Amino acid sequence: MKKFLKKIVRGIVKGAIYSYCKIIYRMKVVGKENIPKSGPIIICGNHKSFLDPPLIEVTCGRYTRFLAKESLTKNKFLAVLGIVFDAILVKKDSKEVTAIKESLKTLKNGDCLALFPEGTRNGLAKGEDVKDGAAFFAVRSGAKVIPCGIKGGEKGNWKVTITYGKPLDYSEYKGLKDKETLDKVTNDIMNNILSLTK
Repeated sequence: MKKFLKKIVRGIVKGAIYSYCKIIYRMKVVGKENIPKSGPIIICGNHKSFLDPPLIEVTCGRYTRFLAKESLTKNKFLAVLGIVFDAILVKKDSKEVTAIKESLKTLKNGDCLALFPEGTRNGLAKGEDVKDGAAFFAVRSGAKVIPCGIKGGEKGNWKVTITYGKPLDYSEYKGLKDKETLDKVTNDIMNNILSLTK
């Protein structure tokens, strides 16, 4: 019963967010056909604002679980959204085992995992190193990565366009854990994301 009620609430909230983004930001979605309708996938996008997770949630057409910093739950609204959308919470600067296990379980169940390799909003602009979490989950699980580019939504350019690229297959590296491999996959993922923001 609890799952059923959460599903209803999730549907209502997604509908409200979709309408809001469509009206306020004139949201446009490109490349949705690149998202497989079933099977495990990892959606990776650039991170510009708090709007990014809801944008992916309401446009990808899949049940999606986001990796999110635990600190976001200090905001009551974001905390509620985290519960409604089954977010996987990660402690800051921590490779928390529970979050890793839950993420791999999500992919094993054939669902969608979503995260932002920048790790924080405008991470690249701030000079932050791109995180290798997406690469780790891709090579560990064999799930394909869907790059996602989000542009617009800021002062002077309110119109938001979210573009999904073709699936990236890293199955040739499945099971590898060395830094060189993870760095290579991470760079490839980020380059694909950035190409979709131009």
